[in-house]
Amino acid sequence: MILTPHHAKYFAHDLTRRATSGMDRLSMSLFDAAVDLNPHQIEAALFALQSPLSKGVILADEVGLGKTIEAGIVLCQFWAERKRRLLVICPASLRKQWAMELQEKFNLPARVLDAKAYRESQRGGGAPLSEKAVLILSLNYANALREELKTFAWDLVVIDEAHKLRNAYRPSNKVGQGIRWATEDCRKLLLTATPLQNSLLELYGLSTLIDEHLFGDLNSFRSQYASAGSSVSELRQRLSGFCKRTLRNQVTEYIRYTERRPITRPFTPSDDEHALYEAVSGFLQREDSYALPTRQRHLTALILRKLLASSSPAIAATLDTLRTRLEKLSDDKVADDPEFTEGLIDSEEIEDDLLDEILGESADADAENPPHTIDRQKLREEIEILQRLANWARSIGTDTKTRTLLTALDIGFEQMTANGAARKALLFTESRRTQEYLKTFLESHGYRGQVVLFNGNNSGPEANAIYQRWVEKSRDSGRSSASRAVDVRTALIEHFRDEGTILIATEAASEGINLQFCSLVINYDLPWNPQRIEQRIGRCHRYGQKHDVVVINFLNERNEADRRVLALLGEKFNLFNGVFGASDEVLGTIESGVDFEKRILAIYQRCRTPQEIDAAFRTLQEEMDEQIRTRMDDTRRTLFEHFDEDVHHRLRLQLDDAKAQLDRFGQRFWSLTRFMLDARASFDDGALAFELLESVQCSGFSVQSGSGGTVHPGRYHLISKNQRRSAQAADEDDGEARCQYLYRLSHPLGEYVVESAKAIATPPVRIVFDVSHHPTRIHAVEALRGKRGFLTLTRLVVESYEREEYLLFSGLADGGASLDQETMEKLFGCSGRLQGDEEIPASVQQRLGAEAERHAKATISRSLEQNNVHFHQAREKLEKWADDMVLSAEKALAATKEQIKALRRQARQAVTLEEQHEIQQHLQKLEKQQRRQRQDIFKAEDEIMEKRDSLIESLERRLAQRSVTEALFTIRWGVE
Repeated sequence: MILTPHHAKYFAHDLTRRATSGMDRLSMSLFDAAVDLNPHQIEAALFALQSPLSKGVILADEVGLGKTIEAGIVLCQFWAERKRRLLVICPASLRKQWAMELQEKFNLPARVLDAKAYRESQRGGGAPLSEKAVLILSLNYANALREELKTFAWDLVVIDEAHKLRNAYRPSNKVGQGIRWATEDCRKLLLTATPLQNSLLELYGLSTLIDEHLFGDLNSFRSQYASAGSSVSELRQRLSGFCKRTLRNQVTEYIRYTERRPITRPFTPSDDEHALYEAVSGFLQREDSYALPTRQRHLTALILRKLLASSSPAIAATLDTLRTRLEKLSDDKVADDPEFTEGLIDSEEIEDDLLDEILGESADADAENPPHTIDRQKLREEIEILQRLANWARSIGTDTKTRTLLTALDIGFEQMTANGAARKALLFTESRRTQEYLKTFLESHGYRGQVVLFNGNNSGPEANAIYQRWVEKSRDSGRSSASRAVDVRTALIEHFRDEGTILIATEAASEGINLQFCSLVINYDLPWNPQRIEQRIGRCHRYGQKHDVVVINFLNERNEADRRVLALLGEKFNLFNGVFGASDEVLGTIESGVDFEKRILAIYQRCRTPQEIDAAFRTLQEEMDEQIRTRMDDTRRTLFEHFDEDVHHRLRLQLDDAKAQLDRFGQRFWSLTRFMLDARASFDDGALAFELLESVQCSGFSVQSGSGGTVHPGRYHLISKNQRRSAQAADEDDGEARCQYLYRLSHPLGEYVVESAKAIATPPVRIVFDVSHHPTRIHAVEALRGKRGFLTLTRLVVESYEREEYLLFSGLADGGASLDQETMEKLFGCSGRLQGDEEIPASVQQRLGAEAERHAKATISRSLEQNNVHFHQAREKLEKWADDMVLSAEKALAATKEQIKALRRQARQAVTLEEQHEIQQHLQKLEKQQRRQRQDIFKAEDEIMEKRDSLIESLERRLAQRSVTEALFTIRWGVE
């Protein structure tokens, strides 16, 4: 397509135009996102952006449908609109995953902010909360920073796993209260697969995180929706305005889910191995052992149980650590080291969830277990026992479980071959020592050079070498995040994908990495926490996986408790088989995975015989059955699950509309780039790529440019609907590798192209548009072939609830007939040729000016109508809130009246004067309370209505529109 400077200016303004609704608003974010388009995600993003007066929504899709992607689209859109105070609050274990997803999929700068990063930024003279990036905080750290967060006007706050804050309305919920207070005036996006778990009051709690005016107070909500005879349909109607849920069975037309295929790999320990297990287990069952720190006795026992089941080297080293600690006890009191258990967790990289439990258990233990005097003889005996057990563990050598791994890998790889999948295995262990031990073993048994380690540090010699090669290969690609911790993870995953066969991982890999290219998961050590298992399998069994995922679990056949744990996790939680794995309904029954692990630990610690183990697990299973049965399934379905007959049709139209919009958007961006960089780049239209031949100074165009505003020469590849993938590649040219950059609208070069085009000179000229050679037919333009006329383009900016931008054409043919907006837009979809300057007659200028003014007034009027719709929706919400609050006061009065009636009946039946006197005194108090409540109702009504009217008045003031128009250019047109 041949452009003129006028095309370029129009395209540049159109590509960055601030639309207010529909697919137009998402054009920039969807184009810049390196993700496949799924219609339910587009619909969810549009839902989140639907009203400028909304203070937030809940996106409650089922597990596995990509709520993070939906939130990423919204964050990307806010960033594109220059709304850059963006905050993500999530569980600590998900922070890295959020950072990587935003950086890789949406090209958004993301910064994980913890206490250490905060202090470092301050020491460097920075303002941590003012960084030009999406800031990511843990739930607890966000509460710790609540005073600082409160001082910022955040454009959007995303809260992931929001159900963890469902009790935020309770004063006892300190974290929820703190986050709610700190963000109460900000727009929020809540993400949760389980918006309703146990009680309808949880919905009230989530609503208060968004907007305190969605419902009245707790009493009015309880009386209307959480009591007998309440209206579920009315609650559903009110929820529909701020809560959206999509089910997995609604999107199977667009998303292909593969199966999970479980394999249990049993092994039978030798008599020596079993005897060691029993001996260590017996030691752990001692109630008064000095070896286990008093403050974290249960957690330390849990860790040791995990390591005992993991490998002989793991338990041997940990027993040595316990012995060393006892040998350092120098006084007559037990010197409890509060950091000892935390050190065990860090050194072995057992799941982070345990760290969150330490402080609570320590505080409880301080009160329950005061320091006690050491029995020196008993201490020496324990030291000797630990020494003997550690030596015994080291003498085992290669244990039966390790040798069984070779068979498990053979079985798994045979399945991979049969399925046509890559020969890749993800192997999880709960111990760093086991990880190193298994790597040595596998490399000496046929897998040399094929094993990759992945853990929290990723700092070994091999990891460093892999990282350095990745840095060198990616030096000029712009892929580096400037964080070694983030980049080394990427380097190791890409090395495993391209060159490795087995990735041995600790829990550090259970979150934040995507391994769709691998379809074999081996739980060498099986966690007792169902949520952890689901996260592990979910690394491979996720959207984009092309093959069934085989899940291999090891089973100690001489351990009855291990057998029952595997059965419980598999049969009750459905973790290992099926299309979807564990459902959010079932996982939602587990409030805390660590609490569940403690329940299992208690069985291991308490039960000695198979009969005791069987009875204990039967009791636990019955409790789980009851919890799962008593979920609020029927209520949840009624409230959230919309089985509309047209859902598939609507989603299909949404997808088609998005693709058509992106095609148009991409074509215009490509054409604009060709025009603006014509002399400085060579273009390959077929590959949508170009070679930038010289550096371009882009200072001032992008806050993301990491090279001082300079874009370097190299090969740039346009992100497009068919090529939404990583742009890292290498070409060979004269023996030198050239990097290929991903070219997006938000890239510094993209922003330079657009902003330069907006500033290009566009004097009055004659332009002839070529419809004859256009690749497709445009009937409206063909009807103008051979005709001439004039047109003008005006940019209209309307400031109301949100900033709205419009590009308005006004035009006429030489015969005097006016042209419509759509025809002139399509006119600029054709190639154009300049034919010299043009003097615009005064009469034509006057006519075009009048047309442009009418067009602007009509557009402003339509904008006002749309904003009136938003205003009335917000007003209706406030009216319902006021009704709720008045109802709450009236309910309290009605309850007092009922108490008075009951007491009067009781007084009539009183037998003694003393009883009569006592009742009369109570009656007097209640009657006084009744009079006060009547007065309070009138007062409350006045206050509520005054607050409602004040809120409505502020909405009306914001509704008042201010508009600015800017004439971009006027031309004489012709069509041939």
